[in-house]
Amino acid sequence: MNKRKQYLHPEPFVLESGKSLEKLTLAYHTFGRMNAAKDNVIWVFHALTANSDVLSWWPTLAGKAKALDPSENFIICVNVLGSYYGTTGPRSPHPLNGHIYGLGFPQFTVRDVVNSQLLLAEHLGIDKIKLIIGGSFGGFQALEFALLFPGRIDHMVVVGTSAKETAWSIAIHESQRLALTADTTFSGNDHESGQDGMRAARGIGLLTYRTYEAYKLTQSDHDSRLDDFSAASYIRFQGDKLVNRFHAHCYWYLTKCLDTHDLGRGRGGVEKALAQISMPSLAIGITTDRLVPVAEQKIIASNIPGGSFVEIESEFGHDGFLIEGERIGKIVKEFIG
Repeated sequence: MNKRKQYLHPEPFVLESGKSLEKLTLAYHTFGRMNAAKDNVIWVFHALTANSDVLSWWPTLAGKAKALDPSENFIICVNVLGSYYGTTGPRSPHPLNGHIYGLGFPQFTVRDVVNSQLLLAEHLGIDKIKLIIGGSFGGFQALEFALLFPGRIDHMVVVGTSAKETAWSIAIHESQRLALTADTTFSGNDHESGQDGMRAARGIGLLTYRTYEAYKLTQSDHDSRLDDFSAASYIRFQGDKLVNRFHAHCYWYLTKCLDTHDLGRGRGGVEKALAQISMPSLAIGITTDRLVPVAEQKIIASNIPGGSFVEIESEFGHDGFLIEGERIGKIVKEFIG
């Protein structure tokens, strides 16, 4: 069993905004061992509310005899800045006064997230990477990493992601934040702050992660009930699950972080930025993904010189990037050889 590890950066970490974190802690997991040539590193980037234990949330892709096999590779995944699983974020104590940051935590960007991870790469002596891979928000990070760690990555795979956050997704995030802030406890600074708002925000998100067809197939009622419908129970259940493992302040900050994603910012636009990515790259799209449609992955593949695109059929919409891990794994194996 691989335990969560922590890296404490000894110097202030400056954000894109100009604000800084005096003490930055990064939580991460590693699986397997780095070989003598240090050329078997696979860096996995996680999605919105996941953590660094990639074997727990992507088990059909990562694990023994899977596409991302720790018996052959050194697999690393870092918990993102602002999360609730050990990396510095809104629920961390401020180093100067010991008080929990709460809503006083500075806002940060996807680029900040990746720049923090580069500190860990340097600390671990990682100078070459066999594969970087991520889905959804993890794909945002992978794309930024490709540009910020140039010439040292052999392959990149991104799934259900885009080179710039879309107006559609930003509108969804703002709707979620309106739900969060409508909860009068959200402005508090304790463990329970904003829990009802986060339940509602999660419900909004769940409408975009799956599809009409998937809900009809799995949540339809086959009786004549007048209340407590299966679909309603499902939304409440998923909201409670998130409340039991996450915090509303982290959810708010991470949705704000997603909105900042723009690979072309300061690089002459998205097309020019993608053209700077030199390694063979694969963008995988999911036919039914209505949160990040396949058109976004086609943009990535068509503008990276060594880019390619594969579309997979799935009834699970955006969540297909997690659920279809076995099929994605076969594609990844063939791609990296």
